[in-house]
Amino acid sequence: MSRMIFVNLPVSDLRRSIDFFTQLGFTFDPRFTDERATCLVVNDQAYVMLLVNDFFGSFHDRQVADTTTHAEVLLCVSAESRTDVDDLVDRALELGAAPSTWKEDQGFMYGRSFEDLDGHIWEVMYLDPSALERQ
Repeated sequence: MSRMIFVNLPVSDLRRSIDFFTQLGFTFDPRFTDERATCLVVNDQAYVMLLVNDFFGSFHDRQVADTTTHAEVLLCVSAESRTDVDDLVDRALELGAAPSTWKEDQGFMYGRSFEDLDGHIWEVMYLDPSALERQ
């Protein structure tokens, strides 16, 4: 059975987050978008719900993590090439994201990361498919 995944992230300014991720090439599902939330489409099986902080907090009774001091999740998206990794991360940094410390370069596997406008850590990873075939 194939399962869809919906990751929920709190954001401080929804419009600013939508603009940021749109400029990175992501799209949004308007059926799940209003003034409190939007649905960022990663692919047809993976989505990230960006929820304003108060709305995010209404789904549970825990404090929303302070991303300046805590990491509540590490998100990793695939890339089609090493160049694609660099292009996406560099573009995010140009748009106001903060550099993150994680980097990976094992030849067959290459990745970098950034912190989005709300401090959520996004890893971008390329894995050479021929390396998997040799395993």
